[in-house]
Amino acid sequence: MQEGKQKNGSPKVDLRKRRRLGESIIQTLLFLAGAFSILITVGIVYELGKESMNFFTRELWEQSNTQIQADLDATATKFLVSASGHALAVGEIIRVGKEDMQINAVDGSRISVTRGWADTEMSTHRATTEIFTSRRVSLFEFLTGTKWNPQIGEFGIWALLNATLMTTIIAMLIALPTGLSIALYLSEYATQKARKTLKPILEVLAGIPTVVYGYFALTFMTPLLRSIFGADVVDIYNTASAGIVIGILIIPMVSSMSEDALSAVPCSLREAAYGLGATKLETAVKVVLPAAISGIMAAFIVSISRAIGETMIVAVAAGAGSNFTFNPFEAAETMTGHIVRISGGDLSYDSIDYNSIFAIGLTLFFMTLSLNVVSQRIVRRFREVYE
Repeated sequence: MQEGKQKNGSPKVDLRKRRRLGESIIQTLLFLAGAFSILITVGIVYELGKESMNFFTRELWEQSNTQIQADLDATATKFLVSASGHALAVGEIIRVGKEDMQINAVDGSRISVTRGWADTEMSTHRATTEIFTSRRVSLFEFLTGTKWNPQIGEFGIWALLNATLMTTIIAMLIALPTGLSIALYLSEYATQKARKTLKPILEVLAGIPTVVYGYFALTFMTPLLRSIFGADVVDIYNTASAGIVIGILIIPMVSSMSEDALSAVPCSLREAAYGLGATKLETAVKVVLPAAISGIMAAFIVSISRAIGETMIVAVAAGAGSNFTFNPFEAAETMTGHIVRISGGDLSYDSIDYNSIFAIGLTLFFMTLSLNVVSQRIVRRFREVYE
């Protein structure tokens, strides 16, 4: 492009930003990386939702006390049933042997059916043959039930959710005050030498595999609790030891994020407090801590999400088998622990157990998503802007 001249005769300079090829390539790669991460998230949510829908829409066959009271040949469409069990209704699908039938009419103890429903093979059946009735898992049952055992038709998520919340609460009681205290010390009191000593220790704690923490809970923390409270009070597998060790696990996360928030507070606030006669403790607690509250709250919520999603510690130390209890010294299976146990067993594809894994996973996803949304709102609500 030909450059013009200004009125004083000097050449004009084109100040428009010119895009360079390297910058365009980098910008495109960054965009593709962001788009890829979004697509991966959408794919995970889609798969969880699809398999969860299979869980809520599949037919579950349950044995009924109702029995056939007459022999059936391969073509009979009417027969007698006992009325002592499930009340059969028009339109309901029943299973007799390996044959499905749809009920067309009910007249007292006599029913009329369509044989061979859903392409099942019609066959003869003897008298007093059991009838199986179908049902589906309701969302209400899933969200309010307190018993979880898919093999016998119990689908109450609270049996698993309660254990998850107990271990998380115990972990937070350990991690939050300890992590915040460490962050305050490193930010306001520690010398450079002390920082160089404590920082690597926290990094080592953060780098230990969680399965090692799980066996630490089982072989050290549980015997310690049993020696304190009694072997007859504390089970070998319990949520208390798992929760305590999860708290130890996330202490580095709480302390690191909280220290970053405290260090971001301008030194001018500290100097102003000292100039007004405040002590170091008063400055840390009454000036620095409130100024960094948004970052600290975000650290707390992210740590809660980490505790909820912890898997190996609870799989090793908390116990197997759902148990709706508020006693932390009893064995209880968490949501992630249940997923690990079921996935590691002889699990057939598209079975009710298989589909239940995705329903639990979707519940975990919405729990952590809700916590992240709350974290963002807290950061925006309490964020301090300094000039």
